[in-house]
Amino acid sequence: MEEIRLPKNPLSLQLKAEDFLPAGREEKRQLTVMRESTTFWRDAMKRLLSNKIAMTAFAVIVLVMIFAFVMPSFYPYQYDQQIRGSEYLHPMQYSEKEMKTVGAGGSVFPHFLGTDMHGRDMVIRLMMGSRVSLLVGLIASVLVLLIGTIYGSIAGYFGGAVDLVMMRIVDIIYSVPDMLTIILLQVTLKQPLNNLFDANPSLGWMRALGAPMVSIFITFSLLYWVGMARIVRGQIMSLKEQEFVTAARALGASSSRIIARHLIPNCISVLIVTTTLQIPAAIFTEAFLSFLGLGVMSPMASLGSLASDALGAINSYTYLLLAPSIMISLIILSFNLFGDGLRDAFDPKLKENKK
Repeated sequence: MEEIRLPKNPLSLQLKAEDFLPAGREEKRQLTVMRESTTFWRDAMKRLLSNKIAMTAFAVIVLVMIFAFVMPSFYPYQYDQQIRGSEYLHPMQYSEKEMKTVGAGGSVFPHFLGTDMHGRDMVIRLMMGSRVSLLVGLIASVLVLLIGTIYGSIAGYFGGAVDLVMMRIVDIIYSVPDMLTIILLQVTLKQPLNNLFDANPSLGWMRALGAPMVSIFITFSLLYWVGMARIVRGQIMSLKEQEFVTAARALGASSSRIIARHLIPNCISVLIVTTTLQIPAAIFTEAFLSFLGLGVMSPMASLGSLASDALGAINSYTYLLLAPSIMISLIILSFNLFGDGLRDAFDPKLKENKK
């Protein structure tokens, strides 16, 4: 029996079964996706990878770290090895004893950057100097990150009298001269630290750095976290009024849990950028102090101490000063450019200007 279809009234609210059929292939093609679903971190990494200057700086940082931490294990000379008769050799130059060895059919590894006044190969000392400077920058930045984040988050979350007292302490610390503090710590801590090293042979690596370098780390822990604390405080004060913090309080979450699980993770992008930009500042401070003789102790080398040792023969052996100076400039410039790239990548306001 043939079905009779009556014309449908256009004003009728009756639904048709055909409206609920799956979309066909042609109908699916008409749908356009304006933008792929993404996350904040994925979008930031995409923006960072598209920044050629930042990625070039990152590649330079990786190469410097390989130069400082990997290559010394394969290099035939040691940073404290003194080769008799090889004092003040020019790049790719051999001493008389080494020339005799080569003439007898032996092999001598060349001194690519020459040697210093004590006959020590400059390449391996440049590697160790870069390692010390990088370790100082990384360790100091981690100390600044931990202390500044904890202090600033507490001050920003509780506010009121707690914030007032804690920020006045920050202002007092800002007024303390850095150099005066380092010199005083070196004078007062030198003998106690040496006694500590003698009583604990396991701290030999600290003895190699010396009491002056350990006092630099202590100074970073005491003074250089105040900038990080102010940045974290401002971020926490703007976040603590958000709805997710109110919801966490309503669920009975403690203050420490709210700070650790909700507020600090939402500041992680700012912390990463600030910490990255803190590394070159710490490296420059260590190089400056080592240049003045307040850093590592001989025979350990840092880039600042290498530049200081080269001043005695700057007219005849200028390359001894140029090598550490170029390395310091390269490291600081690379970290600054990479930090700027991170800041641009994690800035949500740049999404509106992206074409």
